Amino acid sequence: MKNIIEEIKKICPRDLYEVGFASLSGLLKSEYSKYKYGISLARKLDDSIIDNIANGPTDSYYNYYHEINNELNKKTEEISMLLNAGNIEVLPVNATTDESKRDENYLKTLCYFHSHKMTAARAGIGWIGKTDLLITSRFGPRVRLASILMTKKIGNVGSPINESQCGNCNICIDNCPAHAATGKLWKAGVERNEFYDPFKCREFCRMISKEKINKEISLCGICISVCPKGKI
Repeated sequence: MKNIIEEIKKICPRDLYEVGFASLSGLLKSEYSKYKYGISLARKLDDSIIDNIANGPTDSYYNYYHEINNELNKKTEEISMLLNAGNIEVLPVNATTDESKRDENYLKTLCYFHSHKMTAARAGIGWIGKTDLLITSRFGPRVRLASILMTKKIGNVGSPINESQCGNCNICIDNCPAHAATGKLWKAGVERNEFYDPFKCREFCRMISKEKINKEISLCGICISVCPKGKI
């Protein structure tokens, strides 16, 4: 499987991507339980664009957000084809889905069928911050994520990160206009609602997106911009 891993690294070059491999056994819903392993792709975001959204989304950020999502989705497709050619059954999980295609269960819970952040934490790429961002060691929260679920192991898996490394830092909380975070630190097994309210976040995101870029979508980015972990 060494050659497959090397090909994946070529598809996702290290200067722009953090790629991790995770064991997911026993962590997925029953209908996806055959996928015991996963690949996490974390695509670095452009610092100049992220620096400019400390007061809310911009047109540049909106366009870039979709551009990177499309790039990630093409990468997951390319890697999935590579794995299929090696007789490995996979389920690619795109970076995002069109809001009009999200089902009733998503609207009730604001949870997708699979968590990119869980895969990334299991792969050792990062941890979940106080405003529910994936905080990577190299790029901070300035990333977009995608995942590929697999039935077979293709190499050594990363060491899971099971606890937050945010400590006493509250910069994201202090700068969140939605007041969506409780301040509680994430750790594996803690329910999201214990430290973060996604409905408060979504409501504010849609309001500020309408105000700043005249689009009724769930886009903000303030907490990404202000996090000191991601700043150069």
